[in-house]
Amino acid sequence: MLDSCSCTCDLGYHGLHCEGADTTTTTTSTTFLAAGPGAVNLGNAGTYAILSKAGISTVPTSTITGNIGVSPIAATAITGFSLTADSANGFATSTQVAGSVYAADYATPTPSDLTVAIGDMEVAYTDAAGRPTPDHVELFGGLLGGKTLGPGLYKFSTSVKIPTDLIISGSRTDTWIFQMSGDLVLAANKRVTLVGGALASNIVWQVAGYVQVGVGAHMEGILLTKTAAHFLTGSSLTGRILAQTAVTLQSTNVTQP
Repeated sequence: MLDSCSCTCDLGYHGLHCEGADTTTTTTSTTFLAAGPGAVNLGNAGTYAILSKAGISTVPTSTITGNIGVSPIAATAITGFSLTADSANGFATSTQVAGSVYAADYATPTPSDLTVAIGDMEVAYTDAAGRPTPDHVELFGGLLGGKTLGPGLYKFSTSVKIPTDLIISGSRTDTWIFQMSGDLVLAANKRVTLVGGALASNIVWQVAGYVQVGVGAHMEGILLTKTAAHFLTGSSLTGRILAQTAVTLQSTNVTQP
């Protein structure tokens, strides 16, 4: 929390998001303070742009910057990528993936590495879902379109829908966790935009239902979803998709933060 504030304010951290007010000044220096909840540790799951327990499919051509992996399901659940296995069968490559592709039936040590990553994904989901004392509960009834949100812990007992553009505003050290008991839906051709230095790696969407990013829409942040993630034609994400069931892509651009 801040010792003093001389600023303009908007809805966000602990009820207000204060532009230009994330500093505490002493006679010798200025210390920049992070606002928002403690970071969610992704563990080895954080080495993947997409990680899924049930499969990853694409309608080409998608562009993925980062590794993708599936476990405990086998490589046959990765479809549309035209995979080429390496000589030792420890991983595969695809022209659609600027990284490596991993599956539970590849050669050692890939299966055990994936088991650890999947376990870390599940722990991260449980951590994010269990954070207490939210700063905001049922904000705007879960309709976040047209809003500007500062750092904090947001809790929703329903689905969250973003029918118009959403702005997330904060510094590069600020954090956000969005907890929701339902789905997360971003409408077609709408954008989640970061301003003020906010980073996608510091934004966590904990989704008990599914995630859907509409045609031509752009999403930001780490998606920890209990079920599936669906990215429709021409959609994009700066962040990670960490899904406990399937991930479907349609000419989607995913860039890890």
